[in-house]
Amino acid sequence: MAYVATFAELGLEQVLSVGGKGANLGELTRAGLPVPDGFVLTADAFAASMDHGGVRAELASAHREALAAVGDDARMSDLSRQMAEMVHKAGIAPQVADDMLAAYRGLPGGPDGGVNVAVRSSAIGEDGKDASFAGMNASFTNIGSADELIDAVVRCWASLYSPRVVTYRAQRGLTSEPLMAVVVQRMVESQVAGIVFTADPVTGDRERLVVEAVEGLGEAVVSGAVTPDTFVVAKTDCSILETSLGNQEFRIVRGADGHDRREPVAPGRTTPVIDTRTVQAIARMAIRAERHYGRPQDMEWAIDPQGGIWIVQSRPITTLESHPMTTAGSAVEPTSVEDNSAGTSSNTTGAGADAAGPPQGSVLVTGLAAAPGVAGGTVRVLHSPADGRRLVDGEVLVAPMTDPDWLPTIRRAAAVVTDRGGITCHAAIVAREVGVPCIVGTRTGTQDLADGQVVTVDGGTGEVTAGATARPAVTVTPTPPAPQQPFGPVTATKIYVNIGSAEHAAEIGATDVDGVGLLRAEFMLSEALSGRHPRAVIAAGESESFVGALADNLARVAAPFGKRPVVYRTTDLRTNEFRYLEGGARYEPEERNPMIGFRGCYRYVKEPDVFRLELAALARARERHPNLHIMLPFVRTRWELERCLELIDESPLGRQRGLHRWVMAEVPSVLYWLPSYVDAGIDGVSIGSNDLTQLILGVDRDSETCAELFDGADPAVLDAISRIVDTARRCGITSSLCGQAPSSNPEYAEHLVRMGITSVSVNPDAVAATRLHVARAERRLLVEAARGQG
Repeated sequence: MAYVATFAELGLEQVLSVGGKGANLGELTRAGLPVPDGFVLTADAFAASMDHGGVRAELASAHREALAAVGDDARMSDLSRQMAEMVHKAGIAPQVADDMLAAYRGLPGGPDGGVNVAVRSSAIGEDGKDASFAGMNASFTNIGSADELIDAVVRCWASLYSPRVVTYRAQRGLTSEPLMAVVVQRMVESQVAGIVFTADPVTGDRERLVVEAVEGLGEAVVSGAVTPDTFVVAKTDCSILETSLGNQEFRIVRGADGHDRREPVAPGRTTPVIDTRTVQAIARMAIRAERHYGRPQDMEWAIDPQGGIWIVQSRPITTLESHPMTTAGSAVEPTSVEDNSAGTSSNTTGAGADAAGPPQGSVLVTGLAAAPGVAGGTVRVLHSPADGRRLVDGEVLVAPMTDPDWLPTIRRAAAVVTDRGGITCHAAIVAREVGVPCIVGTRTGTQDLADGQVVTVDGGTGEVTAGATARPAVTVTPTPPAPQQPFGPVTATKIYVNIGSAEHAAEIGATDVDGVGLLRAEFMLSEALSGRHPRAVIAAGESESFVGALADNLARVAAPFGKRPVVYRTTDLRTNEFRYLEGGARYEPEERNPMIGFRGCYRYVKEPDVFRLELAALARARERHPNLHIMLPFVRTRWELERCLELIDESPLGRQRGLHRWVMAEVPSVLYWLPSYVDAGIDGVSIGSNDLTQLILGVDRDSETCAELFDGADPAVLDAISRIVDTARRCGITSSLCGQAPSSNPEYAEHLVRMGITSVSVNPDAVAATRLHVARAERRLLVEAARGQG
């Protein structure tokens, strides 16, 4: 295992090992942009340390329990505390520490290895194009010794299990074992720092970029603690179209003790913190980066005392596909606002505004338009995330500033208004991701707005007005995108994507994918059940509402893919996972080994009433989206498969034309039964490489003591996969593999191509790397064939 990698060794193809932040620093280095020296402590270093500390399996179990506890703040807090304690207990494995400290001491610029560094989380799945994780995990600046470095790394790892991170992962369908790499990068003693977006993050205009700047370290602007200077720049010639002075009450600098401290900034500044030439130089660097990536970027920059400009981070902008956006229909109706405020306060201005209040429609507060949309509601002024429970769903959150700890509250708010912050701060990014109108940098919002006021928030203009103004919502129509680099190479092998929820289906559907090879049921099912066990829902007589909710979610995923196939894998929760659902203890047996227990097809045979609801939902969604198909998990024998197929035929789904029936190949018995499965009526097989590896090698992949035995590229596993693919080809059905190995391991991808696999299905952030590996393998096969004929 490689525990340390320098930026020069990295690129996006290593994203599964070093996370988005680490991989992007490698890409920036490759592109020739100025990046401070550094290295990445890989995800293997984290896993090895947790294994060495004997806590990895316990962490994985607690994390699964925490995912099921989303919404239960007390339980989530308790589990998060337990997981953080486990990480600190494990610490850093000796070999990992040795490799890290050797790399640290090798950084230039510090006597005896005492170079000052930033230590930043780079969780796997972070800083991708579907989820920014903006500020979710921990990062530390001005770390100046080996002991401080070790402590900072462990604290980064522990932050992976904070309530806000677990909630964020759950909401984006990231349910696998969380892993984290850590970036260690030489600190820039920044005089000025900030953010640059290579497309306007509010309007979606790709012909403009936005630069924000503050004195001191960039954390002040990223966190939203101050309102930065903002520059809107034309991409064509880098001319500055708009300049807005911020309100910076303090700067963050390195103190005499080597740690960050806040230093007051004199009020009354009348000139920007950077001049025109510097803004344009930053803009040109950002445009270079965007061209390198082929898509808009969100980048952090810093200027050293000698005037050198450095790029310290880059990630894709995650929110451009949210335009146009409106909130609550085409208008904000007075009646709906009064409904929102019922019972919360008697001090409301109402739609007509009484004599004591301001006239309806008058502007109460202005700020920076940070997330488009129009919404109305009653004001709730809060000063701490801990007060979030006081916000009633649908109220307008007004706060001095918001950081990632506010995420659960922001999701429940009709709109967000803050005193401080710029349009690239964490609050603004999160608001755009979750579709909540947001205004930042109002300076006096918490003073000028009061609990119980009824207001309208226009996140597109930056105005908060009195009353529930009945007017058409502003619909933002972005400038058509500038021509982008073409999609990746064309491949004969289909590149499918794995999806766990409907939240980002539209954005993923607009990318270079051939369809959805694995649409996981579990999170959509949990959402449709409102966290309850399905049998509890049936007992409550609420089956129809469950079917409708699940059908709507399925339709939201299928629609953006048009005619491209979307293969829905029916529920495969194990008994221990079902028990976490509300009411689950009443319906689920306790099993000593749930992995090979009551799950998959056998569960459907024994509990057909639950399976029938899932089939009904799929049939309802498929009436509008015939590109939806079905895949059955964990098939052990022919007789249980036949009974499941009978249930499908008996349902409304069975009467629909063009339905493809797939099975997951996870159990070794598929090597014997696959021809019979084809005879029974299946027309596709998808290899679940993790379960298949586990059962062929007889090793629990969550076992820390046996971790080195788990190898998806073991010859026995590869032989089994080859036999499945060969049988599928001979029987005339499609074959696929769901897993990340084809994206991270070119040799593995070539194995699959040589076998003749029909498709591979990977996570969204791995599509580009997978297509590249597959294309190269296909080219090699063509060359070999041509030489053979010659």
